[in-house]
Amino acid sequence: MSLASLSALLAEQASLLAEAVGSPLAPPSYLDLVRNALRAHQLAEQVLKVCVQQSRDAGHTWQEIGDLLGVTRQAAFQRFGKPIDPRTGEPMDKTVRMADAAERAITIVKAVLEGRMDEARQSFNAPVLEAFTEEVRGSAMATIAGLVGAFEGFGDGEPFVRRIGDLTVVDIPLCYEAGDMKARVAFDADERVASIFILNPDTP
Repeated sequence: MSLASLSALLAEQASLLAEAVGSPLAPPSYLDLVRNALRAHQLAEQVLKVCVQQSRDAGHTWQEIGDLLGVTRQAAFQRFGKPIDPRTGEPMDKTVRMADAAERAITIVKAVLEGRMDEARQSFNAPVLEAFTEEVRGSAMATIAGLVGAFEGFGDGEPFVRRIGDLTVVDIPLCYEAGDMKARVAFDADERVASIFILNPDTP
């Protein structure tokens, strides 16, 4: 669909939403408001994607687009880019097929942070099972404690789920006593944990 058509649909949806919210004689159903707002959000996302692609076609860099969106150039590319698989020369499929990726990642991260490694290890693939020992976990936890103190809980933001190559990657905001971090869990094609890290929240 063209940018003009999408923009017209967005304007129409926004008008319907504004009319529903502003009507004093017929208080709207709050669930209807949510449905209208969700539709407007989905249309706005489509408009943004088309605008980003047109900006790229016009020669603008991912750095310029990322600066405008308030994210890194890599984050902008991951969200809007159309990477080509070097193995096949075909566009890479960015569709996230793990419907429960965020929930599973949170469960695994919580188990690791709380030291319930037997539980966490049930989700690891073979290389991670071999590499992520209790000693490695202990060393990592000590390094993080030295940087930002004790773990206090999960952050307020929603987990960020996306497809990168053959992996489904989930970033989860974490709160520590002296700063914020994020956990990153990557699932392989078999939906096993292929990597797990705790990173600075600005890490792309």
